[in-house]
Amino acid sequence: MQSEAVVDRLAALPVFQSVPRTELEWLVQHGEVRTVAAGTVLNVPDQPIDEMAILLAGRAGLRMPRAGGMRKLQEAGAGQIIGTLPYSRIQRAPGSVFIEEDMTAVVLHRRHFPALMRECVELTTALVHHMLDRARAFRTLQLDDERLESLSRLASGFAHELNNPASAAARTAQSLVDLLEDQERAARELAAARLSDAHLAAIDAVRRDCSREAARRTALEAADREDDIAEWLTRHDLEPAAGEALARSDVTPSALENLARTLPAEALRCAVQWIASACAVRMASRQITAATARIHDLVDAVRGFTFMDRQGVPEDVDVARGLADTLAMLEGKARAKSAAVHLETAPGLPRLYGFGSEINQVWQKLVDNALDAVGDQGHVTITATMRGDSILVRVADDGPGIPEAIRPRVFDPFFTTKPIGQGTGLGLDIARRIVHLHGGDITFNTQPGHTVFKVTLPLAGSKAVMPGA
Repeated sequence: MQSEAVVDRLAALPVFQSVPRTELEWLVQHGEVRTVAAGTVLNVPDQPIDEMAILLAGRAGLRMPRAGGMRKLQEAGAGQIIGTLPYSRIQRAPGSVFIEEDMTAVVLHRRHFPALMRECVELTTALVHHMLDRARAFRTLQLDDERLESLSRLASGFAHELNNPASAAARTAQSLVDLLEDQERAARELAAARLSDAHLAAIDAVRRDCSREAARRTALEAADREDDIAEWLTRHDLEPAAGEALARSDVTPSALENLARTLPAEALRCAVQWIASACAVRMASRQITAATARIHDLVDAVRGFTFMDRQGVPEDVDVARGLADTLAMLEGKARAKSAAVHLETAPGLPRLYGFGSEINQVWQKLVDNALDAVGDQGHVTITATMRGDSILVRVADDGPGIPEAIRPRVFDPFFTTKPIGQGTGLGLDIARRIVHLHGGDITFNTQPGHTVFKVTLPLAGSKAVMPGA
């Protein structure tokens, strides 16, 4: 392609409409026109970027590692610029550039940038404006993608947590039909026995032991109790099927023995069966109540974590509640790693002024990272205390610590120590931006076996730092 024709095509691009032709000629003179076939991969993640490419024709897509694979996040066509730019701080590729349609581009190597900035002022200005627009669009795209990924992880964990009590409630509700039929059958047999009022009072006294919440027992205590109940039933030639319900209640073998001495021998069987069925029904009712209460607590935690019933305006925020809701959202992940998570908040902790859902994002990202850092059966400790006129939140873990070589880059955008596809490198960057938005600060200390991130946020008295406050 002739140089004049290339300059004409550059001059026709919206990004260069205000650039003098002489400067575009300089660009063509020091660059090269390059054609790249569709299907070519120009670079891989973290590879150094040394060239700027101004697309004249074709289309390229930016693919980023996500969830164990590569996903297209952005594309560029004719008139757009890929690669590095003058004054750009990005030195390495955040993803792979995949050529989707045969591409023709004017390519300029980084080594020409000093001369470009010195001799082509208007061209440099146009490139800088393009860089700012590109960075803003890419930043928005990355933040949206990070939020979606974070939401996806939380939703997946929440769905798993919600499924457990929902399934338990459904199973128990289904079994309740059979349990009620057993109780009705036992009640009819008991009525047919035509017992005296004294006998019925003795039976009801034992049955009342089922009404109380059963005492907590260790596995060894529960096994011993089942053996004792089973032995008593066998000794009185009664069906062992009643043993499970009786063993899990507060009915004692001594109470059953007193009942056996009070009732006629032929009435003991139906009396014990009626008591056992009553215990089973009450136990099922308690299980359904516990399961549905757990569902309610989880939904309440989601509502508190997301502030879904609030307008997107700053307000007084309960940090202790936010931390508790965050841990509820991450409980499944902690359980999967057998990690112990301990939360301790100072009593009477005052409220912050800010955006509650965004502050909770800070806690989520810090605790999520801490859980990633610890090994199986590791420990994560979160504390919230007063520090002057601010609240100080510490998130500590007993993982291996952050290597000294990468500590300066921990808050850098797109930097991550996680395997490809398992991290965007934006979590801590987003956390820092949210903390700074609220007039606070975030720091960390690390060594093998102990890493702690510290977040300091001003109290409601510092409303002046918030936009629109």
